[in-house]
Parts: sequence; C-alpha cells; structure tokens
Amino acid sequence: MRGVILLISILAAPFTIALPAHDPVPGGVALVPLQQEASQSKQVSYRGRPVWVAKHENALVAVVGIPLSAKPGAHSIKTRDGEVTFEVLDKAYQVQRLTITNKRKVNPLQQDLERIKGERAEMDNAFNTFNSGVDTDTSFEPPTQGVMSSSFGLRRILNDQPRSPHSGMDIAAAEGDPVKAPSAGVIAAIGDYFFNGNTILIDHGHGLITMYCHLSAMDVALGEWVDKGQVIGKVGQTGRVTGPHLHWGVSLNNARVNPALFLE
Repeated sequence: MRGVILLISILAAPFTIALPAHDPVPGGVALVPLQQEASQSKQVSYRGRPVWVAKHENALVAVVGIPLSAKPGAHSIKTRDGEVTFEVLDKAYQVQRLTITNKRKVNPLQQDLERIKGERAEMDNAFNTFNSGVDTDTSFEPPTQGVMSSSFGLRRILNDQPRSPHSGMDIAAAEGDPVKAPSAGVIAAIGDYFFNGNTILIDHGHGLITMYCHLSAMDVALGEWVDKGQVIGKVGQTGRVTGPHLHWGVSLNNARVNPALFLE
C-alpha cells in the first residue's frame, strides 16, 4: 500500500497527491515534516542536493531520497531557517550471486573504460537535474507487466567478484513486451550504454528521475515529453544481462531508491 496520501490546495482547488511510502532506510525515502510555510523547495537540501518539498495544507513535507551508502543514525536536511533532523534506520540487504558469460561485461577492456566514463557522465547529468517547473506525480504504474523481483539493494557478486549493490528493480518479462512511462515527464537521456544496454531516463521533475535498461527498442527521442502510460520502448536483453528483463530504477535527489515505494 502507498505510505502517504497528502491533501494539498493550489489556487483554492483541493486535490490529492500520492507520495512514495515512508521508509527511512538506506535506499529508501523519508517524508520529513517542515515547520516553515515560507520555505521553498530550492532552499531545502540534503547532502548538498536540492530536495522536493510537497505542500500539505499549511505545512510542508520534504520528500528525501536516501542513498544505499547512507549510515544508520541521525541525518539532517537544511532549510533557509536551519536544519531538520530525521532518523535513518538500519536495513540488511541479501547477497545475490550471478554468472555472466560475457566476461568483458564483468571486467571491461581498457577501450571500454573511456566509453563507460562518458556514459556515466551523461547519466549523472540527468540524475543531477532538478526541474521545479514540472508537476511531479508519483502515483506510478508498473512500467511493464511481469514478475517484479525484490532485487533492489542486493549485494551482487558477479563471477565471484563483489560489485556495487543492485540499484533498481528487475521485472521479468518477455522480449518485445511494451515498456510504458509510469508517470509523465521529459526524456532526459537515451542511449546504448555498455552495462545497461539500450537505456532511457525520464525526468519527472523535482529531482525524480526514472531509468529503463536492457531495452530491445527505444521509441522516444531526447527532450521529448511523454505522458503517463505512453509506450517508450520494449523489453530486451541488451547490455550486461543473464536474460530478457527490464531493469527499472528510481532516483530521488540523486539517490537510487527502491521503486517498490512508488507503487500501490
């Protein structure tokens, strides 16, 4: 179930906005109440990055993405009036061992490293975007039909070599199945990347970016506006994979967070 439904009022016309579930753990989302009505989202930050602020009647709530690398304990967000503290709880993620037959995808060659460096810079540019001019809607629908795994945060070991935690959700689906935008936004990056294969990033506003990897086809263009439910590509097995599936990632204030928190 969704964690919070907030009632907000804009131009005296009330409507509801669905926020992700409150799960203040590494890789989770914290919904932090703010006391000052006058605070503005561009003046609220966490770890030096701007944070999305949602209005609730006469109060404000900071919607904070917590990186997987965060340590449990007291954390704080900065506002123009000072700091607001919240607690990050501990969470232990399981270990997953995978065998990749294409060893180059585990240990890239020297010529691959320059390509990877450029691709990371391109994606980081999208992840660092904070577009406050978009109405951010987090009432997400699953991007494709299939078995949604609980693979987010798994400590992965590829061919007996430890790697970074898995920063998305894997959805098992047939190659060629449609992939749809779970919410409206603009295409912030698109390309054929070394590890991720055919990849699309959507900017939903206020630092909320979603990622779709290993696609067999991409049906959108850079800078294009996409509506909720619009087909953006097809499930595939490009890049570093063990079979056809969709890797779906969610980034909030440049922290990769659990996509399951955005689904009903």
